[in-house]
Amino acid sequence: MAPITFRIPQVRDGIAFYPSALDKGVRSEQALKLALAEMYVQGVSTRKVTAVLEQLCGLEIRSTQVSHCAAQLDATLADWRNRPLGAAPYVILDARYEKVRLAGQLLDCAVLIALGITPEGKHTILGISVALSEAETHWRTFLLSLQQRGLTGVQLLVSDDHAGLGAARATVFPSVPWQCCQFHLKQNAQAYVPRLDERAAVATAIRSVFDSPDRASADCRLKEIVTRYAPSAPKLATWMEENLPQGLTVLSLPQAHQKRLRTTNGLERVNQELKRRTRDPRGASLDCR
Repeated sequence: MAPITFRIPQVRDGIAFYPSALDKGVRSEQALKLALAEMYVQGVSTRKVTAVLEQLCGLEIRSTQVSHCAAQLDATLADWRNRPLGAAPYVILDARYEKVRLAGQLLDCAVLIALGITPEGKHTILGISVALSEAETHWRTFLLSLQQRGLTGVQLLVSDDHAGLGAARATVFPSVPWQCCQFHLKQNAQAYVPRLDERAAVATAIRSVFDSPDRASADCRLKEIVTRYAPSAPKLATWMEENLPQGLTVLSLPQAHQKRLRTTNGLERVNQELKRRTRDPRGASLDCR
């Protein structure tokens, strides 16, 4: 094949010539790759991304190419996961289970999540970790990683009463007060109600304890309902006396802070997004990397 000769225009001041058309092409390619990755991150399946690009651009894009573009975001994700942390007086902890592909096997793994509330009142995701379960060792490793990244000033932890999380919390944050999620406490109490037709009344009684204006009033109200149910439902009365005080820690906080720290509902939006983005009608799953 004969060589191809190009005529390069002469420019002043010794500046090298570079055709602007090539620059436009590079920008267009970068924009296309970013669009591919963004669609993938937003929860659009690789099959749908391929179909959209074929309709818009007339390009035949393989699903592996879409996955490759999404993989380029890994560096950005790694920077976010390892970023330095600061003070967060309030920390909400929760977990949800997702199908995860690990070493060629499809497993139900726990996605551990920590939401922090800064001194300025800003909500921020401190960290997310995929673990094989909610065992104490996984929660402890996750909480220690938050400390190593600089998490300080924690004044209250909010979570459910999971045994593994409780043991890890006591090890990593031994002196930090703990607020048990009031929603989980109400749900757990139903297992001790002897009759189905009494469940609504029990839930209302427990809510009246949680809605008390201060700790003294809450303790007084708790004694009243324990006394009421002791003759007819002794197991329920004993359970309430031992467990409901775990949901009253929040009453020691300023009134303006109490409502949003009663439960782990502050993470509900995050869990909804995780569910939406990992839901795949073809049965696909997360890759644990």
